[in-house]
Amino acid sequence: MTVKRNHIQIDATEQAVGRLATQIAKILRGKNKAGFDPCCDEGDCVVVLNADRVKFTGRKFVQKDYYHHTMHPGGIKRVPMKKIFEKDPTEVIKRAVNGMLPKNNRRVELMKRLTFKK
Repeated sequence: MTVKRNHIQIDATEQAVGRLATQIAKILRGKNKAGFDPCCDEGDCVVVLNADRVKFTGRKFVQKDYYHHTMHPGGIKRVPMKKIFEKDPTEVIKRAVNGMLPKNNRRVELMKRLTFKK
């Protein structure tokens, strides 16, 4: 049985990053459909427009940091969100959506259906 995937466009202008990411994660998983089944991948494709015009609430833009570890002793690395947003605004939304999806093998497939347009 093949799944008919719709392409849903979301305009990110003046939307908070977290609220936008929850909408996107819901659509990617298929929770917006009446026949949602957690074990079936029936989500739609999402196209985000104007990712560089998102809104940050509070002081997150200058205070929030992303961390990763190099797996060497003392290898924790910190990158401010402001630096990542200036380099690639879509990366901030991708990281927010990635954190809201289930931590299993299907997350990679779900993230492939998230695209961006200017």
